[in-house]
Amino acid sequence: MEKTLDLRGLSCPIPLIRTRDALADAAAVTIIVDEPAPRENIIKFAKAQNYKVESTVAGGEATIVIRK
Repeated sequence: MEKTLDLRGLSCPIPLIRTRDALADAAAVTIIVDEPAPRENIIKFAKAQNYKVESTVAGGEATIVIRK
């Protein structure tokens, strides 16, 4: 199952917590954030869990795709 989370406008730690919770029951999660801190924290978390991470930034928004 794949999920998409629109976490624009939220500050840490909320985006990280929602990402972690979504990964509990999804094989892949796509996250959209508009702040650098949540982007960095989500990527660090995913890599620490040995997930595959892809990230792109365009127009001030980052799209992060995490796969187990």
